[in-house]
Amino acid sequence: MPALLSPANTDHHKVLIVGAGAAGIATASSLISRDPSLDIALIDPAEVHYYQPGWTMVGAGVFKAPSTARTMASTIPRGVRWIKARVQGFEPLGQLVMLDDGRAISYEQLVVCPGLKLDWAAINGLSETLGRNGVTSNYRYDLAPYTWELVQKLTQGRALFTQPPMPIKCAGAPQKALYLSCDHWLRNGHLGAVKASFFNAGAVLFGVADYVPALMKYIEKYAVDLNFSHRLTAVDGPNQRATFVRSLADGSSETRIEAFDMLHVVPPQVAPDFIRESPLADGAGWVDVDPHTLRHRKYTNVHALGDVANTSNAKTAAAARKQAPVVANNVLVALGRLPTLARYDGYGSCPLTVERGKIVLAEFTYGGKLAPSFPGWLLDGRKPTRLAWWLKAQALPPLYWQGMLKGREWLARPQPLAAEGGQ
Repeated sequence: MPALLSPANTDHHKVLIVGAGAAGIATASSLISRDPSLDIALIDPAEVHYYQPGWTMVGAGVFKAPSTARTMASTIPRGVRWIKARVQGFEPLGQLVMLDDGRAISYEQLVVCPGLKLDWAAINGLSETLGRNGVTSNYRYDLAPYTWELVQKLTQGRALFTQPPMPIKCAGAPQKALYLSCDHWLRNGHLGAVKASFFNAGAVLFGVADYVPALMKYIEKYAVDLNFSHRLTAVDGPNQRATFVRSLADGSSETRIEAFDMLHVVPPQVAPDFIRESPLADGAGWVDVDPHTLRHRKYTNVHALGDVANTSNAKTAAAARKQAPVVANNVLVALGRLPTLARYDGYGSCPLTVERGKIVLAEFTYGGKLAPSFPGWLLDGRKPTRLAWWLKAQALPPLYWQGMLKGREWLARPQPLAAEGGQ
């Protein structure tokens, strides 16, 4: 079992990891698997570790919420010390992480992966009405079951689904909720009486064009009212009204107020406050790293991965699965324990659940280059397939819990930096 902080013997660690989500646990496990003698500590205040990719399925009645949660203590690798505390700030020149209880933990190598912040408060009135008045979100563990409850109860009326400006984690998740809800209404004879609208703050349905044709077929199949350049700014829960600001081509904007019976909200997302206000952040507030080595551009003994890094890849658990072995390798290179730097190619994956039983499996690297894990004759990710659904529903959860979080790097072994000449 992981041990809690004891000031007498744990104020310094060879490797200090901030954040025990998918990225943090996977990195710790990859480090331990390479060097079991390594002194590692992991800072995170949470009692529970969540398999967040499962929440889309909870919101569609496929998974039960408890199946996506485990105790944090059970996920931290043996031999890694758990510091159960909140980070307040960083002093990279002094190689210190400051905790909110006044303690300071020093390190030789720092790995930063606390995830991002869901900024619910950025939408006026949203926090007061979440979980009631037909307002829900699959981006919260306690609300995903409410999504499924609303979908089942709604037999007529308007259902609105929103997507905020990028970057967000799992860019496909806002429309996954849309498709699975529409599929339920279609199968139960309610689609038509239930009218679905998708309000996307961006200008395209999906950022990698190869997958858009398959998705557009489902937009048409479900008769979705598709709206681009619309950003949700306010929610009046009791009166069931949503306010959007629409950006126009000439740079001006207009306000639209839409009535709803169900509203699925995805909030704006930013780096945590203690990251944005730190020396580690770039101008936009994200940790500033080289996109291939994931090493900080200024502080050479700092690496970052997962949603908090300023890399241009999709912010998904699949990206963290590929990044963690790279960071583990490169931390050990920095410590003089391995000879060759590894390279991250920007891989991300988004299983787009277009209907119950079929998925469009988007896989791509930097620049939107397709990066399929399987040969096209077996699984063409540009088309909806049952095999991709099986992967999402049956294979990926155990791969996450027993593979990624245990340092087993199936299809994720790091490649040498020199392999593609990246710097």
